[in-house]
Amino acid sequence: MPQVSNKGRQMPESPIRKLVPYAEMAKKKGHKVYHLNIGQPDIKTPEVALEAIKNNSIKILEYSHSAGFESYRTKLAAYYTNHGVNVNTQDIIITTGGSEALLFALGSTMDAGDEIIIPEPFYANYNGFSVASGVKVVPVISTIDEGFALPPIADFEKLITPKTKAILICNPGNPTGYLYTQEEIQQLAQLVKKHDLFLIADEVYREFTYDGDKHYSVMNVEGIEENAIMIDSVSKRYSMCGARIGCIVSKNKDVMATAMKFAQARLSPPTFAQIASEAALETPMSYFDEVIGEYKERRDTLISELNKIEGVKVATPKGAFYCIAKLPVDNADNFAQWLLESYDLNGETVMVAPAAGFYSTPNVGLDEIRIAYVLKKEDLIRSVEILADAIEKYKAR
Repeated sequence: MPQVSNKGRQMPESPIRKLVPYAEMAKKKGHKVYHLNIGQPDIKTPEVALEAIKNNSIKILEYSHSAGFESYRTKLAAYYTNHGVNVNTQDIIITTGGSEALLFALGSTMDAGDEIIIPEPFYANYNGFSVASGVKVVPVISTIDEGFALPPIADFEKLITPKTKAILICNPGNPTGYLYTQEEIQQLAQLVKKHDLFLIADEVYREFTYDGDKHYSVMNVEGIEENAIMIDSVSKRYSMCGARIGCIVSKNKDVMATAMKFAQARLSPPTFAQIASEAALETPMSYFDEVIGEYKERRDTLISELNKIEGVKVATPKGAFYCIAKLPVDNADNFAQWLLESYDLNGETVMVAPAAGFYSTPNVGLDEIRIAYVLKKEDLIRSVEILADAIEKYKAR
């Protein structure tokens, strides 16, 4: 019998999606499931983006340029410049989601067997993208006690080997919600400059910052123009996860010329989704003010409710719309499955993402979960009520 590849065997399951069959079974029993497990916003997509598709008179759905529509890249460059990130049209390649942008970044900077240092916990798919690219993830652990701040630079430096090619960060972070300070970004910038590494920054949550804190992009740092690669996406900014439009941005001409070869090999990003994404750039600032105000209220509600549960520890996120909560259970994987398979409170339960899948270090984060606060406040309050009752019953089994 033919065998699947070793690479395929090593591909990790998504910790966010692997519990889906249990959620489907719970729903078949008639249980209501509150989805705290996935960052699918319930915010409406801007009308201007949807109208651009509805009112389009395309007769032939053609390929676009492999780098994406020039008109879109030009407007996107202007958007970034307005946000203090000075780039031009040639510094941008449109991709099929931020995921493809990350794959292009890894493919353009690393060979099989090379190493990438990532502060963990990190977006679970970084593990998958690295396996697919034949790249070894070298984790540097950040902790809930420190609010998931950047680990000391000395911790990074001692992990650098001749195989190290890049450092990857998510800012603000998924799954932690941590927003790196300007000082932390500058420390990383000095490190990659000193060791001649790439600094890849996944900045898809850049708009989602709270408490007056500002996002500081790697593209803002002078002196690392050749080192810096930014990953972005429309998914969260405009609540357009299904559009699958992202981009890779860098002033390093060799990196962009190499990424272009990968872009040509996959032909082009989706046409209709680019039309919607280009139109979305016309979204008024009032949309973001309202959305960010709503997420801040949700964050405050969630953290306040979680802090009421005995034995739960949570780090207050400064950005994005996720947090990591440490639970008084031995194994969050088993607990998350039990929530869906064997538990309900008056016909209701919750679905969470076990956090161990956001680490690459074995046996770390076993008692942690990621919560996405993408539900309205009333649903978040109810979800935490259910979680509190479930923890009590789980421990009493």
